[in-house]
Amino acid sequence: MEFSAIPTVLLTSSRKAPLPVQVTQCRPESVFHPSVWGDHFLAYASADMEVDINMKQNHQQLKENVRKQLVEAKGDYSLQLDLIDAIQRLGVAYQFETEIDQGLHQIYETYHQSGHKNVNDDENLYITALSFRLLRQHGYPVSCDVFNKFKDNEGTFKESLIGDVKGLLSLYEATFLSIHQEDILDEAMEFTTTHLNSALPNLRNNPIAAQVVHALYQPIHKGLTRLESRHYISFYQKDDSHNKVLLDFAKLDFNLLQKLHQKELSEITRWWKELDVARTLPFARDRVVELYFWTLGVYFEPQYVLARRILIKMICMISIIDDIYDASQATIEELVLFNEAIQRWEVSSLDQLPDYMKVVYQAVLDAYNMIDEEMAKQGKPYAIYYAKSALKDMVRGYFAEAKWYHEGYVPSFEEYMPTAILSGGQQALAITFLLGMGELATKEALDWLYTDPLIVQGASVVGRLMDDVVGHEFEQKRGHIASAVECYMKQHGVTEEEVTVEFGKRVTNAWKDMNSECLNPIAAPMPLLVRVLNLARVVYVIYHDGDIYTHSKTKLKEYVTSVLVDSVPI
Repeated sequence: MEFSAIPTVLLTSSRKAPLPVQVTQCRPESVFHPSVWGDHFLAYASADMEVDINMKQNHQQLKENVRKQLVEAKGDYSLQLDLIDAIQRLGVAYQFETEIDQGLHQIYETYHQSGHKNVNDDENLYITALSFRLLRQHGYPVSCDVFNKFKDNEGTFKESLIGDVKGLLSLYEATFLSIHQEDILDEAMEFTTTHLNSALPNLRNNPIAAQVVHALYQPIHKGLTRLESRHYISFYQKDDSHNKVLLDFAKLDFNLLQKLHQKELSEITRWWKELDVARTLPFARDRVVELYFWTLGVYFEPQYVLARRILIKMICMISIIDDIYDASQATIEELVLFNEAIQRWEVSSLDQLPDYMKVVYQAVLDAYNMIDEEMAKQGKPYAIYYAKSALKDMVRGYFAEAKWYHEGYVPSFEEYMPTAILSGGQQALAITFLLGMGELATKEALDWLYTDPLIVQGASVVGRLMDDVVGHEFEQKRGHIASAVECYMKQHGVTEEEVTVEFGKRVTNAWKDMNSECLNPIAAPMPLLVRVLNLARVVYVIYHDGDIYTHSKTKLKEYVTSVLVDSVPI
């Protein structure tokens, strides 16, 4: 995939100038901290962002060398698996999709379907688990029975495995690809987690220690490609057996792609400044950079410039609408007007809205007009219907929750979840991210997504419950609808700790649902399924250790810096 300049027309706002606005008075001050980044990324629009021709040529030469190694590795089971794994973890698998697919297909047919044994690696825990993980990641329904050989006569994992840290780590990562009724993988997760933690004090100067610490905090399967590749580059280069050609290529590829993302973000920042969110919507979270990072979690590849442009605007609107519908930010009368305006979807509805809502409504209309124009160019005039319908459904969910709050009503958990799933927006995001994916954005694919398939349901459960668990205390302090936590506690008379455990089980089951949907035979193309998984991965990264989106000064600032500010030293 070549890196090229971003067509400016794809990123600029279709609106000529911001609407004149008079901010509604007596509105509560924001409880959110201001933007961490301000105008930082505007600087990346300058001419010196262009990629040097020598850098491009070096990139292409290294790419061909890596491709050649991939082809030549066929037939060497261990070498092939290690090379594919390194390529994926270094974030450059998108450059070698055909070669990786062909290699894994050959491995599956040779060593799994046909029952052919690889004598040298049959009892190697590291290779067995690596093969299982890579194949499942690509949709191959490998049986978890491959791990039975690592159990003793008592049905427990062999004591001899405890000293094999590399093998334990490989098995640990494989367990996150489990589906329902795979007890051996549940046992393996407990076994590996326990013994990896126990091994850490004895590893000290061993380079694998840092990988173990990171994996226990952030498993591969739940990570974001750009963020994890930045981490893995530092791990990989400390490994004495690393592939220098591959490492050099990964570093250069990361930096080239970062330049593209920086320039893209500069245009998005300019669009955001036109909206003048900090002044016209002072109660809302000013998080355009963090939302762009979110978008990169769904797709970072160069060919998805338009897709990111569509999705970032959608996510920005969702974030603002979410803050509007918080009980402390609008009267119920204002919320009725905004909901009706969204459902009608007419320019004339602007006249009925208070000034601050006009800014948001106009921005929504502009963004969706842009989507409509782009889809018409691609011969897909039907696509905008799905995008609008999804947003209307989401806003209906927000409005239902707001009514509950203003009425002082706490629903049962079963009543809360369907509405909260709508307001969580995962289905709306799934439909929206598909629109920019070219040939994948068929009417059949959109119809399928609109039926709320199991994989989207899983992503929705992960998003809703993880968000509510980490954010409910902060939200209750500032006046907010009852979250899933409060609803469940009141209905079942349990403690917050018990709710957290229960929701953790539900989130785990949701991941298993999503994993099962990604195993052949699949209901939709794998590139589409992976993007839905990516939505859940973003949620995991943002919410598994607190709400770092709302409180973005800490860990999320570090993540953005590593992916979008600091280049990789070469």
